[in-house]
Amino acid sequence: MEMKLIQYFKQAWNLMRLEKLFSSIYIIGTGLSITIVMVLSIVFYIKIANIYPETNRDRLLVVKSGMEKYGERGWSASSLSWKTIETCFRSIESAEAVTAISGSYTDSYVQADGSNEQIPVVTKNVDTQFWTVFPFRFTEGKPFTEADFQSGVATVVIAESLAKRLFGSAEAVGRDMSLDFRSYRIAGVVKDASFTTARVYAHIYLPHSAVSPGYKEAAFGQHGTLGRMEAYILAASVGEVEKTRQAAVENVNKYAQSLAGSEFSVVGQPDRQWQSIFRMGGNHQPDFTKLLWQYGLVFLLLLLVPAVSLSGMTESRMERRMAEMGVRRAFGAPVGTLMWQVVSENFLFTFLGGMAGLLFSYLIILLGRNWIMEIGLSYGSVPPDGVDVALSPSMLLNLPVFGIALLVCLALNLLSSLIPAWRASRREIVYSLNDK
Repeated sequence: MEMKLIQYFKQAWNLMRLEKLFSSIYIIGTGLSITIVMVLSIVFYIKIANIYPETNRDRLLVVKSGMEKYGERGWSASSLSWKTIETCFRSIESAEAVTAISGSYTDSYVQADGSNEQIPVVTKNVDTQFWTVFPFRFTEGKPFTEADFQSGVATVVIAESLAKRLFGSAEAVGRDMSLDFRSYRIAGVVKDASFTTARVYAHIYLPHSAVSPGYKEAAFGQHGTLGRMEAYILAASVGEVEKTRQAAVENVNKYAQSLAGSEFSVVGQPDRQWQSIFRMGGNHQPDFTKLLWQYGLVFLLLLLVPAVSLSGMTESRMERRMAEMGVRRAFGAPVGTLMWQVVSENFLFTFLGGMAGLLFSYLIILLGRNWIMEIGLSYGSVPPDGVDVALSPSMLLNLPVFGIALLVCLALNLLSSLIPAWRASRREIVYSLNDK
């Protein structure tokens, strides 16, 4: 079997050299269709896979918002308050850690002690469990401690790129800096996150208590359920994710029942990581089944449309080779053998087109990364001024992406070659020999 496949591919290579125009058109058509599929696949992979520093996405649960209804008086929807996160999520036994994050991309400016240069930065307000849920790599120092957090000490963790810009090197621990004209001591330096992980991307990570001593009381709604924080729950293991989610749902229901005069809910949350990227507002739960069908249909159409065109090209080529097929069948070649030959020939064309499409998709992703990462996804925003969406080699060059590319090539090859191959191989020998 292995020798036959090698022989088939050799014949396909010779045919490709003889039919250069057909081969070029086929490979280019395949490459363009696979490019579109691969761009979408890479975007979704980067958004869903375990990517630094969100290396625990497979056991992460997200609660981005809540809603409080006041009967005929209307409703309010926003992120959560510290009290709600503490009450509903921190007591879950199957959760390894629960963190509350707030922050925005509004203008903040930092400068090193003794320097007049003000540098625009993105900040995030976090707690001590943030470093467990999102295991950043510290190049120097360590996170601020729980004692620092509880006492409101003005200490921060900064990104390596900011440390180099402020001080000329990543050695910044113990040094002071000024953020919006308030002095902070640097406790640690972490390897930069990419803006593809927008929920944790920042130049500076500050304790809630250092930014606002009243962070626990910063809430609104009739019962103070809403605020400016999002909750991220890390299950102890992948197998306990559903158990953790059910415990969170039960806690929210108990909390809601204790509130008189209003109805509180988190609108179907906690979400799995992949679900959270589709959630748009605090008052609406997406239909995830419908979304999966929609994206599945898009992928299917992206395969079927070019497959129909390529199938027509293959059919035309088969017509020109009918005499050859007739001779081989007259000498006893089985139908299965002829079909394998056509499919293997097509696979070589499809594979070459697929590799070209994969490389072209990388080029498109790299050149258009600042906007293309938002395709079909609601989470995140336009990168702030001066922020580039960095893509590491591991995001692009990995086995899942190559596996997707290979599967797309196989699917496109089978869709475009099986019917023409079957029709050509089963045609009456006498008509094939007379090329009719």
